[in-house]
Amino acid sequence: MSSVQRRLVRDMVRIRCVEETLADLYREEQQMRTPTHFSIGQEATSVGICTAARRTDVVYSGHRSHAPYLAKGGDLDAMVAELYGKVSGCAGGRGGSVHLMDKAAGFGGSAAILGEMIPVAVGAAWAFAMEGAPRVALTFFGDGASEEGAFHEALNFAMVHRVPVVFVCENNQYSIASPLSARQPRGATIRERAQGYGMPSRLVDGNDVFAVHAAGTEAVEWCRSGNGPYFLELATYRWREHVGPGWDHDQAQGYRPKSEVDSWIARCPIRGAADTLRAADPGIDARIDAWDAEFRAEAGRAVERAKSAAFPDVRDLLDGAYEPQTHGTGRGRN
Repeated sequence: MSSVQRRLVRDMVRIRCVEETLADLYREEQQMRTPTHFSIGQEATSVGICTAARRTDVVYSGHRSHAPYLAKGGDLDAMVAELYGKVSGCAGGRGGSVHLMDKAAGFGGSAAILGEMIPVAVGAAWAFAMEGAPRVALTFFGDGASEEGAFHEALNFAMVHRVPVVFVCENNQYSIASPLSARQPRGATIRERAQGYGMPSRLVDGNDVFAVHAAGTEAVEWCRSGNGPYFLELATYRWREHVGPGWDHDQAQGYRPKSEVDSWIARCPIRGAADTLRAADPGIDARIDAWDAEFRAEAGRAVERAKSAAFPDVRDLLDGAYEPQTHGTGRGRN
């Protein structure tokens, strides 16, 4: 197993352990007062792409943000504290699960509004191009965001100005409770929309972390070399409900058959990576078990630190909300 392969599998195990720990505690303790969108089952997309980027490259994400945040090197303690609403959180305890950021790691931010960060990433990439900086912006979003006007405007602008941005569509087949078949024309694909703007695009098995990493490396280098944007559609699947720690198959909310969920669980990206590596590395299963224990303990420590941290002071409630008022200039608060 190469060092890159080792990192890819290790990072997927870490994200899985962190999110499963948080999902269990979310249900049991009722202390995380924020909506949470878990990426359990689709870890390969974030890990494969972010591992292909440099630390100086900047990643933006939608509401399903834990996995890209951690894959890009975001601070685990700061993320967990943010979910608990503590002042030590990466957004000062004000943003919750869907508003994460870590500038030092190159994670530019996430947001709850569908498709909101796609044009933000394009703007960052345009700045990189104007500065002549060898940096790339990457933006993660789901298949539902491809139906937003901002998606099309951003792709068009990116191609017109040939900015270095990688569009990463994590196509997990659903927008909340609606499958692709209920929302998009039969026979059409999301990547073809990018091709319609003249943008190079690829469809990749989003549960194969090695294939995702190879495609991500190609896309990032394409952009870094001054060729303009690149589009990746990664076919994957979330195991848990759209928002929250539970399940939403036919015994629960009822819009996904359990057989469908089970078929995708059988295609677990961690298990698939282990199967690929087992012949060359017979000890891969024991290694994954050791990582599992290590990262569940790490997540537990992060939770305990978050619980003991302070909440934001109510006196600071409006900090950052308004510009200081300037008297005598005619300028008020924005």
